[in-house]
Amino acid sequence: MRRGLVAVLAWSLATGAAVTLSWWGVHTVMAGTAYDPPRALPVTASGASAQDSAPPAPPTSRPPAPATSSADKPSATAAPTPSHTPGAGPASSTSGQVRGYDTDGGRAVFDLGTTGAALVSATPGTGWSMQVWKTQTWIRVEFARSTDRVSVFCDWHDGPPHVTVGTY
Repeated sequence: MRRGLVAVLAWSLATGAAVTLSWWGVHTVMAGTAYDPPRALPVTASGASAQDSAPPAPPTSRPPAPATSSADKPSATAAPTPSHTPGAGPASSTSGQVRGYDTDGGRAVFDLGTTGAALVSATPGTGWSMQVWKTQTWIRVEFARSTDRVSVFCDWHDGPPHVTVGTY
């Protein structure tokens, strides 16, 4: 009886140690990848994102931007000036225009500035997988399921960011 309890205790300790070590290893490798939970953007009552309203003063020593009327706001095709390095990751709340692109495979959200863009989040749909490629001048998000592929491609190598959605 005692020998059986010692064996069960030893097996339990070894299994617990193996699971802990495996979890730590996977957690370390996966930290900072596309599998991190996406950042949520606040939504106002009108359905527009907080990016469309006047942002709070940034926590820097720069003077606040002058107030603009609704006639001075850029159109949906114009891109505001970013305050981040293009392609350097998620931008601050005052950097550019956040635009989401819904596809059959999922949703990709970009922060579009005048000279660059950043991927805010990419979420595959149910049953779809996702892969992201980034360079200094473009970002590609590909959603895949079986033989179906949907790409959301954002490039800014020869002008302001331009997003193309393609199915193949």
